[in-house]
Amino acid sequence: MKSLTNIKLLLLLLFCSFTFQSAQAQKNRLKKKDLLKVKSMMCGAFDSRAQAMQDSANYMEIHLHMVPIWKKRKDGFWLYVEQAVASAQDRPYRQRVYHVYLAGDTAIISEVYELNKPLRFAGAWKENDPLKNLNTDSLVSRNGCAIMLTKNTDGTFHGKTGEKTCPSNLRGASYATSEVTLSQEQMVSWDRGFNAENKQVWGAEKGGYIFRKRSN
Repeated sequence: MKSLTNIKLLLLLLFCSFTFQSAQAQKNRLKKKDLLKVKSMMCGAFDSRAQAMQDSANYMEIHLHMVPIWKKRKDGFWLYVEQAVASAQDRPYRQRVYHVYLAGDTAIISEVYELNKPLRFAGAWKENDPLKNLNTDSLVSRNGCAIMLTKNTDGTFHGKTGEKTCPSNLRGASYATSEVTLSQEQMVSWDRGFNAENKQVWGAEKGGYIFRKRSN
């Protein structure tokens, strides 16, 4: 009798565990509203001023602008992205185009593209219709550098590149990694480059840059 009771208890626990996991999986499934939420989190003007003031030995004051482009497209959303050191905002060190879209109900993909002669677009984030005369054929895909975002239980989103999938030759690197956490108030971004011996050769060492959102 005791053995039968234990079996029933075990089955009940297994059922409860399965039900809980199923509920959590259902809760974490992504929908179009999640894609729109990610868009609202990514778009805007950001800077790392507070972090740089607190730890100037490891972090610089960087200004980041992310603005929507090609708004009539129906394949997710596209962003023009520009990063610059605070003292040289007219000469950004990174300019990219992101294509962000829903991949099934489990992840949101952010594909990364480079621009030919990017400095000609410096400051384009100020325009009403940035990059309007450009099309996708003019972009250079950074294959292997896409970020896969998933939703956390607190409503934030987190994602990263694949392991050693994103090639890089910057400062002797063989590959780069990117990791990001998105919320309504800030974006934490950690980009690093590693050489063939898996030694970090560029990027922040202590942790990601904390970009506080200043405006939408």
